Amino acid sequence: MTVSWDDIGGLVDAHERFLAGARVDSDVRDPVLDSWKRCRSAGLEPHRLLIPYAPDPTMEDLFLRAADPVLTRLTAALADVSMSIVLCDARARMVQRHGGDRRLLAHLDEVNFAPGFCASEAAAGTNGVGTALAERQPVYVLGREHFADCLSPFACAGAPVRNPLSGRVEAVLDLTCLRDDGDPTMVRLVREAAHDIEAGLLEQATARERALLAAYRRAASGAGTWPRQPEHPPWTRGGDGRYGGPLGRVDLAVLREKAEELIASPHRTLDEVALSGGRVATLLRRPVMGAAGETGVVVEARVLGGPRLRHTQLTAPPAPLPIARPAAAPRVVLSTVVPPAPQPLPTQPSPYGTDGVPPDPYGPDTTPPNESAADAWLLLVGEPGVGRLAVLARRRLELLHGAGARLGTTLDVARTAQELAEVTVPRFADFAAVDLPDSVLLGDEPESLGPGMALRRVALGAVHEESRLYRDGDPVRYVPSTPQARSWESGRSVLEPVLAEAGGWLAQDPARLERVLAAGIHSLITVPLRARGATLGVVSFYRSEQPAPFEEDDLSLAQELVSRAAICIDNARRYTREHNTALALQRSLLPRGRPEQSAVEVAYRYLPARAGVGGDWFDVIPLSGARVALVVGDVVGHGLHAAATMGRLRTAVHNFCSLDLPPDELLTHLDDLVGRLDRGEGWAVESTHEDSGIVGATCLYAVYDPVSRRCTLTRAGHPLPAVVGPDGGVDFLDLPSGPPLGLGGTPFETVELELAEGSQLVLYTDGLVEDRHRDIDTGLDELRTVLARVDRAPEDTCEAVLDALLPTRPSDDVALLVARTHALGPARVAQWELPNDPAVVSRARVAVTEQLAAWGLDELAFTTELVASELVTNALRHATGPVQLRLLRDRALICEVFDGSGTSPRLRRARTEDEGGRGLFLVAQLTARWGTRYTPDGKIIWTEQPLPRP
Repeated sequence: MTVSWDDIGGLVDAHERFLAGARVDSDVRDPVLDSWKRCRSAGLEPHRLLIPYAPDPTMEDLFLRAADPVLTRLTAALADVSMSIVLCDARARMVQRHGGDRRLLAHLDEVNFAPGFCASEAAAGTNGVGTALAERQPVYVLGREHFADCLSPFACAGAPVRNPLSGRVEAVLDLTCLRDDGDPTMVRLVREAAHDIEAGLLEQATARERALLAAYRRAASGAGTWPRQPEHPPWTRGGDGRYGGPLGRVDLAVLREKAEELIASPHRTLDEVALSGGRVATLLRRPVMGAAGETGVVVEARVLGGPRLRHTQLTAPPAPLPIARPAAAPRVVLSTVVPPAPQPLPTQPSPYGTDGVPPDPYGPDTTPPNESAADAWLLLVGEPGVGRLAVLARRRLELLHGAGARLGTTLDVARTAQELAEVTVPRFADFAAVDLPDSVLLGDEPESLGPGMALRRVALGAVHEESRLYRDGDPVRYVPSTPQARSWESGRSVLEPVLAEAGGWLAQDPARLERVLAAGIHSLITVPLRARGATLGVVSFYRSEQPAPFEEDDLSLAQELVSRAAICIDNARRYTREHNTALALQRSLLPRGRPEQSAVEVAYRYLPARAGVGGDWFDVIPLSGARVALVVGDVVGHGLHAAATMGRLRTAVHNFCSLDLPPDELLTHLDDLVGRLDRGEGWAVESTHEDSGIVGATCLYAVYDPVSRRCTLTRAGHPLPAVVGPDGGVDFLDLPSGPPLGLGGTPFETVELELAEGSQLVLYTDGLVEDRHRDIDTGLDELRTVLARVDRAPEDTCEAVLDALLPTRPSDDVALLVARTHALGPARVAQWELPNDPAVVSRARVAVTEQLAAWGLDELAFTTELVASELVTNALRHATGPVQLRLLRDRALICEVFDGSGTSPRLRRARTEDEGGRGLFLVAQLTARWGTRYTPDGKIIWTEQPLPRP
């Protein structure tokens, strides 16, 4: 029993190593490896393919008449073999499938190898159809040589089918079977069948086409026979007489293009083409005449060593070559050395056979042909009059195709304008300039410009630097007589074939434009950039190196190119406007500056993602009692919806902080708010936009007290914060992981810890430590390494973290907040324990007065004495448990009274007959702020008074 290399795992292992990026050159055949590389470049994944389907793909009747008899014979010949015969069009879409038993067809249907589906390499990976089309030659693919996992059970052989006259691939013929039934002889079968179809196509050619071919064969052989053409790619010799290997697809494409140009040129008969590997090909243009008087031109290619030949001119029109006698060579004058005339070749059987079918020049490599064999072959057949138009039309189609592929690759106005210049220079013009108003560059609507319109040169494509034209970034103010101004005003293109005679153009800047003419620029086309009824700018095309002036056909081509570019530029302008609007919204929602507080020294950074605005936010919120709240949050997603949601959540956090809610309770209220927003409360739920609902949000909330140096933290699905000690040690706090906001039903837990003075608390969003190229554990390790520094300022910490962990433009938003803690020492804190005795109120007033005198705040003594008296009296009268009085000297003078009651005082306006109810009203009038916050043991009523200015 024979076991294939595929079965024992060699190719499987090579395939896995290739996907991992390892070298497998020695383990995989070159054509297969080349195909794998193309598949990887196309972004294919072996385990997941999306095969496109085209309903009812068809082919020309002319081709089907030639193919149907061949397919019928081949199907009958393989009736006893489990093998399917597949015919695909030139785009690899399957048109017909014949033969094969039920088991094979079931497997083929499972992988969508059926009529209507596309088998190109870009869709299905390495296979007999797509790879034969890409390689332009017969291929054999077995088992794991298929790039896709689902095709590995099969073996297939495919061959392209060409038009014998044009050489263009018309279809692909493929034989497919199960891997165990595969045999390399399938390549010979499919190649012979392809040749039979090509013979059928030749039989349907016109008499004129067949006569021209026959005339060329007789004229070229000199003895009525066709020179022998090898059945393999043409082999070439270098100057040392050694063969240089077969011509590749790129060389053959270059030869065909040069041959078309030679046919289109009425005065050239010889050309020379540089090929890869230092080889040189000589192209000979021959007139031919058929037996019935048909005239035409053929181009013969010869690849030889020896002296190089230049272009030559015909000294007289060549006489047609009749087929009845050997053809005389055209009379030519060579500028260097004339190679010796070729010796008559021995009569050989025509490799085309009796039916005149040309052999396939793209077969597998074998051995070089015999040196005595002719190395000339027919390259192209055509008519001179039609050839020039065909070449020009093909070039224009290629230019339009290239413009479609190049224009609009980004949503950047300036870059799109530069792409237009790059596409058109030098293939269409020698210089291309794009001028736009500044308003378009900023994303605004184009301005209505009057005489002397002011534009800015956004892009300039040039073949050299000697143009003397305005450069990139230069302001350009066109006077009304210029073609650019007329084009803008009328919305129509302007052609100036002879610039030296265009007075309106010269009036723009006579001195500069005289130098432009001296630099060789002689012809101009100006086209307005119009899209959706608005003029966005003007594009100017100049010629200098190309001697022919612009014509009407060039004007049509320029209009088509600019119209495509105008849509792309307008799309980029609209995107710029929306992006700037979203950024402005987001900036307005993020903090502006640092709030006044003494608890922490903060630094922060916000970096938007490549995709634009997002939902990351941060905040530093001063609280009562000299405390501060630090918040970092992240709304999932990008765009205006995420930014607006972020603004709503940030506003809600500020409101909850004003109530002095504990951290876990604050997140509970925030979670409820997100849940209500997600259910559609407060906006139109019928919106069908993909961003009409909230996907989720995370949040980390911390409160730091500089008096006790205690920090309380809680989180909702957010990354862990880092604490950097004064000694440089880094710890990621092990906070309980609550669910993201909006899920509801789960209480949030808090952690309280004491921070040494000078510690740094680092809060961030997940975009800092995680992306598609790095998991979160790796990111946290890198962050720990960067943070492990002693005595670094928060600003320096932010810079070091971003430099080490982030690329230039991150894929996700990043918010980073670094806070270095300070302590409010005993010298700035005064606290008294008061017994539950009304007489203690007077002692409290005395203590407050003495403490303010010690602090040098005698100006505040009267007010503070009254405030403390009222608060202590209310606590003794209405509350229970011990009473504490505390004064804090921070940026403001803070007076706090603690009691063990959970009831909250209420500010009201006392009636005239009421004996009480005026104390809290007086407190509110005498202080800048006041409020209540709750503790596990009771409540604290606090007031703040601004310190006197020094």
